[in-house]
Amino acid sequence: MAEARPAGGRVLTVPFVIGIAVILIAGIYMAKRFIYGLGPVTGMNDGFPWGLWIAYDVNVGTAFACGGYAMAVLIYIFNRFEYSPLLKPAILTSMFGYILGGFSVFIDIGRYWQMHNVFLPWHANVHSALFEVALCIATYCLVLLIEFAPVVFKRYPIKDLETKLNRILFVFVALGMLLPTMHQSSLGSLMVLAGAKLSPLWWSKLLPLFFLMAAMLLGYAIVIFETSLSSLRFNTPHELKIVRRLSSIVPWVLGVFILMRIQDINAQGALGLAFQGDLAGNMFLIEMGLMLVGLLLIALPGNRQDPTKVLWSALCILLGVGLYRFNAYIIGYDPGNGWHYFPAVGELMITLGIIAVEILGYLWIVKRFPVLALPERPQRA
Repeated sequence: MAEARPAGGRVLTVPFVIGIAVILIAGIYMAKRFIYGLGPVTGMNDGFPWGLWIAYDVNVGTAFACGGYAMAVLIYIFNRFEYSPLLKPAILTSMFGYILGGFSVFIDIGRYWQMHNVFLPWHANVHSALFEVALCIATYCLVLLIEFAPVVFKRYPIKDLETKLNRILFVFVALGMLLPTMHQSSLGSLMVLAGAKLSPLWWSKLLPLFFLMAAMLLGYAIVIFETSLSSLRFNTPHELKIVRRLSSIVPWVLGVFILMRIQDINAQGALGLAFQGDLAGNMFLIEMGLMLVGLLLIALPGNRQDPTKVLWSALCILLGVGLYRFNAYIIGYDPGNGWHYFPAVGELMITLGIIAVEILGYLWIVKRFPVLALPERPQRA
């Protein structure tokens, strides 16, 4: 039997100290960005008004954070409540991913002091896909905080508040499934607007659907990856059994995703672009190769009984599908007039700092709050 309880253990470990050092370096570059502006810290230009912070931290990072969304769809829409023990860790990951993705938008926009205008109805452009993305991500961050609140109340109980929250929690669960469906597809809609500037290897009228499928895939893959790692670190055999069942769903979704993408590119007569030997073609082959390796590793029932193969499959899917979304925003995008983009050191360090905050925050919370389903403690006679 398993129970949700804090994993315990020392917080200030060597990896934790290294993570803090990365965060401090990122803080120096962040201070430079807010003092001197975007130019001295980033490689962005008039051709590429977005860079690593949007392409990775928001576009890929929020998709990595879709574990809570993917598990909620599986549990509440398909009535697969046997996966419930995986929901709390998934919501925790989603909470960090989305809040830090929203923070990345804050440091990316030039007039960050005007960001509050998104929430003022008289400034809203309801026809803008970007407005929908900004509003949905901000609202979803609030929803995730509320969904995670019962875990906090287990450690710091407040009289009647947990009971009252549980009575209305279904409303936020429903919002938690609606909002990612909207903004994850809208992130694809943004690149539909790029038209001929985006390579046919990634441009498609189906981009909103492809981005939504990619978010679901990354959601399942990150749950499998994190749960497998947690099981190795914190000894959670109960969660590992559930992951084996969850991994049987992924090959179907991933197989359909790959077939639909190849057929879509072939229908545009652009499949030959993948074999031209240029950067875009090579990156396309790498993303497809990673997805196919992940699919082959997890498709065979015998492999799904091997935690190592399941872990490697999840990693390949994370890299392959994540690279698909990154390529669609950076590698496949050509604004013309010779514009090029490569992230500056400051962008890279700030992104590494954001990733470090997410990892350290996750580790601290699972050690102090009842998030993971751990084996029950033996009862004293």
